[in-house]
Amino acid sequence: MSEPTSPDPQVRIEPVADADAGELLTLRRAAFVSEAQVYGDPNIPPLTQTLSELRDDLGKEGVVTLAAWDRHRMIGSVRVEIEGGKATLGRLAVAPDKQGQGVGTALMFAVLPHLPEETTEIWVFTGKDSKQNLALYAQQGYEHQHDEVAGKLTYAYLRKILGRAAEEVGG
Repeated sequence: MSEPTSPDPQVRIEPVADADAGELLTLRRAAFVSEAQVYGDPNIPPLTQTLSELRDDLGKEGVVTLAAWDRHRMIGSVRVEIEGGKATLGRLAVAPDKQGQGVGTALMFAVLPHLPEETTEIWVFTGKDSKQNLALYAQQGYEHQHDEVAGKLTYAYLRKILGRAAEEVGG
């Protein structure tokens, strides 16, 4: 991954506190409406998660959720689940009026210091027809591995090998 340029010097990225769960839920819903429209399905998981479920997820061991803030406004977020040497990014969300300004890329880089040293790979998944998301991940060095059908949706799974593991496989 090439080094990101900051989307704006006013933007800060930090872990999401439980007190910010409502704002995170609102941000995700705003960001994922366009995905629901692509698939003609208003019931995609980021749009149906309840505040209680989100709060439970924020407290879950092995999960880090980061938010990008522009002053007092949450403008982006990403969730990463860590299992052994594997990290899985999900729910990368950027406020619709801030998309295309580097916020998503900055969030992807901000995850790295939160990963244990033994992390060798990062996985991401997105809808198979989410062209902008697939382009963003490819630009950051993620390679398509496989597709998986879940209900009405087909998810594309992409992987990036990190550090020494990448050097060992010629990455």
